[in-house]
Amino acid sequence: MKRSAAEILHEYGPFPGVDRVNGVTFDGQHVWFATGDKLNAFDPASGKTVRSIDVAAHAGTAYDGQYLFQIAEDRIQKIDPKTGHVLATIPAPGGGGDSGLAWAEGTLWVGQHRGRKIHQVDPQTGAILRTIESKRVVTGVTWVDGELWHATSEGDESELRRIDVETGEVQETLEMQDGFKVSGLESDGDDRFFCGGQTSGKVRVVRRPKRG
Repeated sequence: MKRSAAEILHEYGPFPGVDRVNGVTFDGQHVWFATGDKLNAFDPASGKTVRSIDVAAHAGTAYDGQYLFQIAEDRIQKIDPKTGHVLATIPAPGGGGDSGLAWAEGTLWVGQHRGRKIHQVDPQTGAILRTIESKRVVTGVTWVDGELWHATSEGDESELRRIDVETGEVQETLEMQDGFKVSGLESDGDDRFFCGGQTSGKVRVVRRPKRG
């Protein structure tokens, strides 16, 4: 297993009126982050908040190219980002113990916090398609270039982990060195991870390691 310190590229926030960052996602232009009773979007070029949707936003956030998905207690909401309307809901697999959320391969990937699992879920029905076991608490989840990464935070330690999709075996870790506890996690599709900072009210950008 490869182990290294996370390379911090940038940090946003704390944002006005934001006590906690839960889920994080990226729509190709703006970074969306969940703060409990709102979904906010900021411009990563300027760091300024540009949108806010009043909706329950207690944990992970995802974007499928058209719609936002947001964990709210024991359910996952499908949200139209243009109108802010909740279009549909499905049950969350952890029944309220859910954390990270990601979109990949036409399905949702849901972290189960203290259950130490990642579930692949049918976005239409909420049916669990498969489950990957983790040896650590799961806080955020993201996919990029066929790689599954998840964030973990236990005690004063927090890190990003690349895992084998079939076995759950940890293949690489990026360690946060300064007590920054990662909640939501999202890739920009290239070389950056956006990391929610739990009670810090911040979003941190970490470099994704290059391959080859």
